[in-house]
Amino acid sequence: MPRNVTDRVFVAGHRGMVGSAIVRRLQSLGYVDIVTAGREELNLLDQKAVESFFQQKQVAQVYLAAAKVGGIHANNTYPAEFIYENLMIEANIVHSAHVCNVQKLLFLGSSCIYPKHAEQPMKEEALLTGVLEPTNEPYAIAKIAGIKLCESYNRQYGRDYRSVMPTNLYGPNDNFHPENSHVIPALLRRFREAVQRDDEEVVIWGSGTPMREFLHVDDMAAASVHVMELDDVTYQANTQPMLSHINVGTGVDCTIRELAETVARVTGFAGRLVFDATKPDGTPRKLMDVSRLKALGWMSSIGLEDGLRDAYRWFVESQEEARL
Repeated sequence: MPRNVTDRVFVAGHRGMVGSAIVRRLQSLGYVDIVTAGREELNLLDQKAVESFFQQKQVAQVYLAAAKVGGIHANNTYPAEFIYENLMIEANIVHSAHVCNVQKLLFLGSSCIYPKHAEQPMKEEALLTGVLEPTNEPYAIAKIAGIKLCESYNRQYGRDYRSVMPTNLYGPNDNFHPENSHVIPALLRRFREAVQRDDEEVVIWGSGTPMREFLHVDDMAAASVHVMELDDVTYQANTQPMLSHINVGTGVDCTIRELAETVARVTGFAGRLVFDATKPDGTPRKLMDVSRLKALGWMSSIGLEDGLRDAYRWFVESQEEARL
């Protein structure tokens, strides 16, 4: 689709890490009519409210970045909320977009859609070939349903609703909560506090040997807009009607030990790293196969250390602002 910066674009979930990055990316490309709505303005769980919003705004494109998200503890504790709210959000937005004749939509999913024991690196074709990770199965099921919603409206109504599945994301506007954040914000916070206390060591859960892939959220936003703007011929030549989602990642992973060593450099921590092997490691490896995305003309450009420095700078600045 040729870029039309005058299109009215709705970014659902604009306050989240990914949604805010998509807004920044669109603005940098010259989009001038970006529509957003906070929870106080629009309850995405309310079907009538969402449809009314679409009828009123008359948008041309939708980025569906809104979701209920959380770590393992939250997913384990509130499985009903995770499956219900995510199903409702995506069903309401996709259906309202269709009813109001929105032809272009991009749905953002998650790498947790793939089976727990998927072959590495994980190809798009691995979807629905095995049992999911139990701790976040309800969330994963909702995200799989989102992909199939898009595909079903495409097949039945000729819509152009696309899906992208990111690997582990980090960056500005991430959740740095001390108890329920993901590994990168958790480590950045822990190392910063260790530097402030002048600690001699930092203890990290697990053996340090599991391998993980990390993508800066600005790269994710760039990939999202790239996929949205692909012309139909190119997109359809690289996807299938019932296997249309596209992995988004770097195609490169590192050990948790290597990640921790990089975080130590970024935060200026000069002490010892201690790995507590009595704590669980999780899956040995999680890496996305990004060959489909490369064939579509996009590759990540933000290296891990540069990306971590950007995320750390944002975290420090946001903490200082909170104290003012």
